[in-house]
Amino acid sequence: QVQLVESGGGLVQAGESLRLSCAASGSIFRSYGMGWYRQAPGKQRELVAAIRSVSSTVYADSVKGRFTISRDNTKNTVYLQMNMLRPEDTAVYYCNLDQYNTVLGRTQYYWGQGTQVTVSS
Repeated sequence: QVQLVESGGGLVQAGESLRLSCAASGSIFRSYGMGWYRQAPGKQRELVAAIRSVSSTVYADSVKGRFTISRDNTKNTVYLQMNMLRPEDTAVYYCNLDQYNTVLGRTQYYWGQGTQVTVSS
């Protein structure tokens, strides 16, 4: 099993910044991907950003140029630096980890408990 613990959410005004952190522990394999998803009230959960390696990142169009995802493999931690926040960024942000389990022959997905980000106008 893998446990994910998120931190860093909060209430900010539009234009301000926040940094989210997600620390993974447990049965983590050598190769894994991590990412951030968000879910606003009444909307589906959506991908915000994901990282597999320093050179392999993906961002939602709505956050490109404002958010930066990074990871520290020594700490099994992923970060999301969020700048120039907008009211539409308000959501619960979830950390995700995926890794391929060769014994089971499939990819396993794990989720954090979520952290609230609220951006006031």
